[in-house]
Amino acid sequence: MSIDKSEVEKIAWLARLAIDKKDIASYCNELTDIVDLMEQMNSVDTTDIAPLAHPLDLFSRLRIDKVTETDQRENFQENTVETKDGYYLVPKVID
Repeated sequence: MSIDKSEVEKIAWLARLAIDKKDIASYCNELTDIVDLMEQMNSVDTTDIAPLAHPLDLFSRLRIDKVTETDQRENFQENTVETKDGYYLVPKVID
């Protein structure tokens, strides 16, 4: 598939990109190469290929999900004016 000057100008207008008139020919060639590559990739038969989450066989280096902090609610609520059932009481600001 070949992308011509009018299509490049339309794409630039839709994307709200300002492009120089002298660069349009190179954009035509580059976009045509990209579309040709996509067509080539789409022509490959992938019916027996399982989808991958990652191309490499890696594991996630996340920390273990365990509690590392102790409950300090009582210590924190000693410094407040009012609490009720473990919640902070504040003045009503919305009617």
